[in-house]
Amino acid sequence: MPTVNFKHEVLRHVQLRHDTTHDPEAWVERLSLIGCCVEGSDDEEVEIEVFPDRPDLLSAETMAHAVRPFLHGATAEPSLATVEGTIAMTVDPSLEDVRPVIYGAVVRGVDTGHTAEARDLFIQGLMDHQEKLHFALGRGRKRSSVGVHDLTTLHPPFRVVTVPANYDFIPLAMEEPMSIEQILKKHPKGVDYAHLLEGFEKFPVILDAAGDVLSFPPIINGAHTTVTDSTTDFFIDVTGWDERACEASLLLVCLSFAARGGTVETIRLTGLDGVERNCPDGSPKTHRLPKSLLDEVLGREFSDAEVGAALNRMGGRLLRRRVVTDGPRVRDRWAEAAVGEDEYLIEMPRWRADILHPVDLVEEVAIGIGYEDLGVATSNQSSAGVALPKMTLHRRIRESMQGQGLQQIQSLSLSNESDQFDKMRNVKCGAVTRLHNPITIDHTILRQRLLPSLLRLLAANRHHELPQRVYELGTVVRDNHNRERVCWVCAEVGSGFTGAKGIAQALLRDLGAEALSSEVEFSPIPEGEGPWLAGRGASISVAGEIVGTIGEIDPAVGESFELRVPIQAGEFDIEALGRLIPDPVL
Repeated sequence: MPTVNFKHEVLRHVQLRHDTTHDPEAWVERLSLIGCCVEGSDDEEVEIEVFPDRPDLLSAETMAHAVRPFLHGATAEPSLATVEGTIAMTVDPSLEDVRPVIYGAVVRGVDTGHTAEARDLFIQGLMDHQEKLHFALGRGRKRSSVGVHDLTTLHPPFRVVTVPANYDFIPLAMEEPMSIEQILKKHPKGVDYAHLLEGFEKFPVILDAAGDVLSFPPIINGAHTTVTDSTTDFFIDVTGWDERACEASLLLVCLSFAARGGTVETIRLTGLDGVERNCPDGSPKTHRLPKSLLDEVLGREFSDAEVGAALNRMGGRLLRRRVVTDGPRVRDRWAEAAVGEDEYLIEMPRWRADILHPVDLVEEVAIGIGYEDLGVATSNQSSAGVALPKMTLHRRIRESMQGQGLQQIQSLSLSNESDQFDKMRNVKCGAVTRLHNPITIDHTILRQRLLPSLLRLLAANRHHELPQRVYELGTVVRDNHNRERVCWVCAEVGSGFTGAKGIAQALLRDLGAEALSSEVEFSPIPEGEGPWLAGRGASISVAGEIVGTIGEIDPAVGESFELRVPIQAGEFDIEALGRLIPDPVL
């Protein structure tokens, strides 16, 4: 999770601008309620850990904007005030396959501080805010990246175009021109983020009317646009692949500047589609929240005043509650209201990119009211759990196996062809499900039988004393479909085929096969078929259908698994057992 560090002086500067003189120490301890954790605080600095789902808390300015209504009862401001500007920016259609989402804005008259130390803190905070946005919203600059420029060094209007790899300009922190190709290979930022443009033949740049490069997104800005301690007018560009992340990033940078007295000015942005629009849009988003969803999740009804007050604390605004006239006739989805039901119309800031679903608004109301004030309620939807029919059969099999002194284990469902077929002398049962990118040669397919996995387990435990008696009730994959089977292996002296037959007979008896004794048959398995010692392997059928095999493992097979002890085993098809042997209790 990202950590925000800021000086008390920075926060007081922002608070005083909004007629708030509260000491930061008076509220930092309560920030956990809105998604923060105060890691430390001293006389000069506060260190706060912010959950990634609240990118609007990643700077002192935006955090103060969220905290004022939450802790001090101020009226929420879900919109960002803007004035219409005259600067234009045009996006070339060639950006569609390179970096298609482009936003921009101008902010003038930002109060960066009255001392050199304050202005230095402002620049540090701005850079830190950008990197936090790149992490939380930009996913390492892939979804969105932010560039901030000194407007006084630029010559509008601006163009966003693509250029070849040999195009050169002077990048930030350099004194000589470098080509795009050189930047990606030699510049520190180019090396870090070159993977975002891997495979491209054309690269995005933002140019001003003089042909100078403002930015080479998402890598580096041009050197001449560097923000200094005397900068008060800014141009902000945001580019990327995700509309929501780009818009939220732009608005949050503008919001932080507006908190310092800056005037946010829209630009005339002509997008890929050739349509001109004003950017940014500072108006709030209107969301619909079914009243039934709010009441159901939180366990009781709330008055409109309670909902409105809670939303105000969270930076939003309740417009009104209304009866739905444009929804479905019958509510068949969890988060929608049917015609005739009540719903809330709610305004939330457009920069709250974490609000994706009506249930997110339910969480906002719950936090705004306070979890401790929601009251105590029991669920009105109570039903007793009922086991799946197959689980009853699984329980009976486990009880039978454990009653015979076997210990249940669970092994990996991944195996390999050598273990499953070659070493075991088994044939494939339908199509084999293979892994496209196996990490190891031991795990290349999904197993078709359990027995090889249990032999691998015995091999891993061969240094322990005998006897070792284990079983597994697990899943195999045959012909790309899951099947459930039960298998046991016993590494012990003196049992052999007789021991395997005894376990099989006890299992069939416990499942109720005694009533079908005339239909249960043991048939010898031909030599060389399966892992069984010649003359000591058998298939078991019920009502003429084979349900499993048992026997004594051929020492040659055991040797291939590095096992040099007598082993008897058996494996059954659970689905066949349940289908052919009726439950005597039912």
